Amino acid sequence: MANEVAIETKMERNVGVVAFKSASMTDVQGIADANDEIREFVGQNRPSTLIFDFEQVKFFSSQVLGLLLDIRAKLAAYDGKVVISAINPQLHRVFRITNLNKVFGFFPDLESAIKSANTE
Repeated sequence: MANEVAIETKMERNVGVVAFKSASMTDVQGIADANDEIREFVGQNRPSTLIFDFEQVKFFSSQVLGLLLDIRAKLAAYDGKVVISAINPQLHRVFRITNLNKVFGFFPDLESAIKSANTE
């Protein structure tokens, strides 16, 4: 059974925000579709910082890590950066195990990520 990967993209105080709205992100096609939508959003808005808000996410497949790295590379082309907010501690372990905790910045909530991006 496929799980739709719902996202919401928006610009908030000069920062791009991608809020994952699905508790479980495992559907291969859904993740690929989300990646396309995020790439289009980045192309149109060129945010200097893009925040991925994981507040509602309880589980994700490794393909989501690929999505994050792909988008990070797209932003790196113009010195943009990707940060992650509100990730569940259990999910944060995946980033530590894969050493991706050294690649992405992490914030406890969306508000602190936005504030940090706007003070740089």
